Amino acid sequence: MSEAIQSITPDRARELLAAIGHEKAREMLETMYLIRAFEEKAEELYALGKVHGTMHLSIGQEGSATGASNAVRSGYDYLLNHHRGHGHCIAWGGNVNFMMAEFLGKETGYCRGRGGSMHIADVERNNLGANGIVGGGIPIAVGVGLSIHLRQTDQVCLVIFGDGAANEGAFHESLNMASIWNLPIIYMCENNQYAMSMSVKRAFKVEHISERACAYNIPGVTVDGNDLLAVYEAISEAAERARAGEGPTLVESVTYRWRGHSKSDRQLYRTREEVKEWQARDPIPRYANRLIEAGIITQEDVQAIHDEAYQRIEDAVEFAENSPEPDVSTIMDGVYA
Repeated sequence: MSEAIQSITPDRARELLAAIGHEKAREMLETMYLIRAFEEKAEELYALGKVHGTMHLSIGQEGSATGASNAVRSGYDYLLNHHRGHGHCIAWGGNVNFMMAEFLGKETGYCRGRGGSMHIADVERNNLGANGIVGGGIPIAVGVGLSIHLRQTDQVCLVIFGDGAANEGAFHESLNMASIWNLPIIYMCENNQYAMSMSVKRAFKVEHISERACAYNIPGVTVDGNDLLAVYEAISEAAERARAGEGPTLVESVTYRWRGHSKSDRQLYRTREEVKEWQARDPIPRYANRLIEAGIITQEDVQAIHDEAYQRIEDAVEFAENSPEPDVSTIMDGVYA
């Protein structure tokens, strides 16, 4: 990786973990395992024909989602997400029972089974939802940021999008307006190397997407998205700036999706060797080893955390499968002309 991509040294890791506290540090590992268990099960249910449509998995990107959500006040601050957003919803404190029910189209789902994989929202926790439109959440963030500014609260808006969305016109319009008005927005670009099949090496002239921040006179930083603590530190600093009235920040989290863009992706644009290289940078054991080295948990604890996460997802599937189907008479509920 380029030296411009920020990672965390062992000494800095110990400092951050001490500041975070043992309980929260352990909870973040639990969250990463829960995300992976959820997505692996979702993939299995899709193969069994129990999940319809398509889905976009973020297996391999758990450090990015967990580090970001824990660096802000999830449930108090606002989240705007994208179509590869199951992990962010879980990291934000989402209920995996309700999420699984949503996947299976059940009445007990977050959106009563109507949203499915790409449109889960949890408005009670200020998770304003994922979006099937590339870059669709980016301009909405300006409205949320303006709302925070006018209400004079110390909230921030965390908006997450992929590298492909950074080439949408809405990206530039949003960052320009947010910078002019000094809005409390954290723009986090999850650069997982491919916009569908388009490599970032072909789609961008700049080496790092964060370099585009200079056009709007706001800070831009690129971090190793497979290093949870690097993401946590960058988003924490961006949140601190935003709460102090210093405006938006662009954070680029460099990571990688192990699966295809969607379930119909044949992945002809990349090699198995490339995938294996990134799998060797798995964010979960990487963070677990940090905790072991810091004396926060043992290897036995890691196995127990893993087992508990996978059991929680099995319980979520049971909840979803035992939940009622939506009543066809309610099909027009929430439809507006």
